[in-house]
Amino acid sequence: MEKKLLNLPQQAHEYSDTELAEMFLDHVLVQFKKEKILREIDLTLQEGNKDLFLQLTEELKKIS
Repeated sequence: MEKKLLNLPQQAHEYSDTELAEMFLDHVLVQFKKEKILREIDLTLQEGNKDLFLQLTEELKKIS
């Protein structure tokens, strides 16, 4: 008899370890980029650099 973890429904698609690792790394990389851009945006706001602020917000929109 197959055990189900916490009685959760089974997913229709089973991912390989490689696929899961790639998905995890892609997610972590996007989160890292977002956090980096947000820190840079904070700095541009402190410095009053409107042009760089606009450029960074566009980058953030593209990866979000």
